[in-house]
Amino acid sequence: MTFDYARRNALKKQSLEILADNRRSSGAYHYTLPSAEHYPYQWLWDSCFHAIIYAQSDPQMARAEIVSLLSKQFENGMVPHIIYWTPGILHLFRWGVEGTSSLTQPPMIAYAVWEIHRRHPDIKFLEAIYPSLLSYYSFLVAKRDTRGHHLVSIINPDESGEDNSPRFDEPLAASADISYEEHLALRTALIDKNRECGFEAEQCMRDFFWVKDVPFHAILIENLRKLGHIASLLKHADGEHFANLQAALVERAMRKHMFEEGVFWSLSGWEYKKLKVATWAHFAPLFAGLYSDEEAGALVRDHLENTSTFKAPFGIRTVSKQEPSYRSKGYERGFSWRGPIWMAPHWFIYQGLIRYGFRREARELRDKSMELLVRSGFREHFNPETGEGGGAHNFTWGALILDMLEDGHEI
Repeated sequence: MTFDYARRNALKKQSLEILADNRRSSGAYHYTLPSAEHYPYQWLWDSCFHAIIYAQSDPQMARAEIVSLLSKQFENGMVPHIIYWTPGILHLFRWGVEGTSSLTQPPMIAYAVWEIHRRHPDIKFLEAIYPSLLSYYSFLVAKRDTRGHHLVSIINPDESGEDNSPRFDEPLAASADISYEEHLALRTALIDKNRECGFEAEQCMRDFFWVKDVPFHAILIENLRKLGHIASLLKHADGEHFANLQAALVERAMRKHMFEEGVFWSLSGWEYKKLKVATWAHFAPLFAGLYSDEEAGALVRDHLENTSTFKAPFGIRTVSKQEPSYRSKGYERGFSWRGPIWMAPHWFIYQGLIRYGFRREARELRDKSMELLVRSGFREHFNPETGEGGGAHNFTWGALILDMLEDGHEI
């Protein structure tokens, strides 16, 4: 099949225009909004995606995105998932301390930093932000692993980046057919409980919500490896040892506690109960190379390519079609992780497929991602059955297609 260079160039132009339109400044800091209409703040893993995209053509802005993100790091090392740079705007996610949230998000920072340096080497930049990176990942493996079992916990569904994913229905006591309003009420009530316990992870987890999430862990492992690369380059032997050791320990713990029936499952509570809801989380470990070659082959054959579960006409459903919670259409008001396609999961799966050598499947996923953007524009999410866009407009995650297109027709 001939690669469509005209379509690629058009999507590149549109991606860069959306990023430019969503760019903001606050004093010396520069950052990019995921969507000006729905998300008028800086968000953690969104900024990491932006930095990865900027790294191709605008390394100065890529570095600025990371510097801005780390500027509000807590003393204990946590990086908040939202920075409210513009004061006075009312928003339902104004949680926690003044100026930021008191939650975090999937820890993509080291990966983004490594991508920037890989493309545009800058040792001074690495040296400047390395202490913040080390502090953040040290926080995660120490403060979010209260039992010392090398599994970190999230205290709220929003820390997964997947707000209303049905993976969290059981811990939230939510029904499969829960409405937007009902789910928001549950999460708001959980935030009120988080405030009661001062957002202290151990108490909040023990009393209210204690989940070890598969994508969060896969992302953590790959980012610890990247932190190890950065530490090695800077000749910080202790940091390199810490990062590589923790990556290995978390990987081992995932295999011990999360793996069953050929896939990884998220866990809940003190007893590490498996949350048996089939979501795209099964594919996230491909990103970090956590499956054996044989396991990955079975995963792709039996799950990724299965049209009755995950494979849809326009890409990969975020929830299996067989789940009672599956909904193809999202909410116009914003998030919906109960079936619709999102570009970030497409990107993670694409990277995993390339890693394992599934180039045909990667090419198909990339092409379907392109088709969605051409058909429906840069939307927050997409109906996997019809390709119709939903949620926010001019949503920056669509620009991840630039990273998927870097190989062009070669894959």
